[in-house]
Amino acid sequence: MLLVGKKVVVVGGSSGIGLSTAELAKAEGADVVIASRNAERLKAAANKLGAKAIPTDVTSDDSVASLFRSCGPADHVIVTAAQLRTGPFKTVAMDEVRATMEGKFWGAWRVARSAEIRAGGSLTLVSGFLSIRPRPNSAIVSCANGALESLARALALEFAPVRVNCVSPGIIDTPIRAAMPESVRRDMLDKAAASLPVRRVGEAEDVARQILAFMTNGFATGSIVYIDGGGLIV
Repeated sequence: MLLVGKKVVVVGGSSGIGLSTAELAKAEGADVVIASRNAERLKAAANKLGAKAIPTDVTSDDSVASLFRSCGPADHVIVTAAQLRTGPFKTVAMDEVRATMEGKFWGAWRVARSAEIRAGGSLTLVSGFLSIRPRPNSAIVSCANGALESLARALALEFAPVRVNCVSPGIIDTPIRAAMPESVRRDMLDKAAASLPVRRVGEAEDVARQILAFMTNGFATGSIVYIDGGGLIV
């Protein structure tokens, strides 16, 4: 039980990678706090985990500050929350572009500013491999991911001895894709799986295991790890 007695705060912990991270941390003996802006989903996840739930909107300075006033000092903080809106560069609305940066980059920035992390603890951010493997119609996501990776490196110096790292997932089958028609989603994932050396797309737990490794490896800081099934080399 690697995290017995440690307080782990997962911002974005009500579903997907965040929920899987909270589950693994709980299984390792951690005292887990999960935060998300979807209060109903957050409550259901907290009941399932036996964790504390604190509704939080990462686009609000006051909401994020209130989260850390409520939960107090933590040993490990993880930010998986993201609200992504994309479109063709020339036509995507500026409001959509700003919303993506607010939800993914500035949200993580707010968490990093407000969290009180004990010495020897860690902060883990989650970016995405579009930072170095961009695709059409997703420029703002590429930029947000790259900015998060730069932030992790900068904070690893500024927050020392607190360790700061970043996990960059490839194509992961999480509830964020639930809005897609099932046939379209399945076809997209099958094609992605066939193109990867591992011959499958990722699952939330694949990324959560790397986050757990960052929490428990006291020699890891300023690191960016790509969990992408080999997506960067094909």
